[in-house]
Amino acid sequence: MKVLLLEDVKKIGKKNEIKEVSDGYARNFLIRKGLAIEANQGTLKHVKDMKKLEEKKKENIRNKSEEILENISSYTYEIKANSGENGKLFGAVTSSDIAKRIKEISKIDFNKMWIDEKVNIKELGVFRLKIKLPQGVKGSIVIKVLPIK
Repeated sequence: MKVLLLEDVKKIGKKNEIKEVSDGYARNFLIRKGLAIEANQGTLKHVKDMKKLEEKKKENIRNKSEEILENISSYTYEIKANSGENGKLFGAVTSSDIAKRIKEISKIDFNKMWIDEKVNIKELGVFRLKIKLPQGVKGSIVIKVLPIK
């Protein structure tokens, strides 16, 4: 019997997958526990439509992420910090500081989780950071840490 899984079922499949299982297992366990429903023509069409919608959503998110990356990678972000004579910072520049600066300059609501590496800059200089946006869009930005005069 073909069933549409309503939840992830161990050793059977993931939610919204259509699987072929024995009639007894389907009726006595999966359907009775509310883990699956019988897959008929209506449910098969519904699953196809849902998958198309999901793909469209992912494509829209990917396009938006590419636009964001193109916009933010066109800038060099200057961050001023207190430092000693030898170029060491008194604190550190973190991903939160960088995300705030990106928001100020590019006017994009940038999430600090999009920075793909742990950021803890403790000296003056120029740094290239890897960025990973939703749907696997990757790139990099340039950060320039300058002293406060």
